Amino acid sequence: MSISKNSRPKNMSRRDDITGRKAMNGYRSSKANNKTKHRFHLNLQKRSFYLPEEDRWVTLKVSAKTLRTINKKGISAVLKDARRRGTLLKKI
Repeated sequence: MSISKNSRPKNMSRRDDITGRKAMNGYRSSKANNKTKHRFHLNLQKRSFYLPEEDRWVTLKVSAKTLRTINKKGISAVLKDARRRGTLLKKI
């Protein structure tokens, strides 16, 4: 594991473990319509989820939007759908 300039390990990406979503690039616009480059990061949260089928806890980095989906459908259904789509980044 190598350390970058800002002392963050390079292999720690800011990606959602379930959906694979990552930061978007864009521009900030001032009142005078000057454009400056900007990255729009996800609202990532590190959360532990209990999987009753496997009787264990898993820790995942998920966005706030994914948390809402998990609350609505349940963790099992969301993980099953992510495996089917092939977007699951972490091996669970």
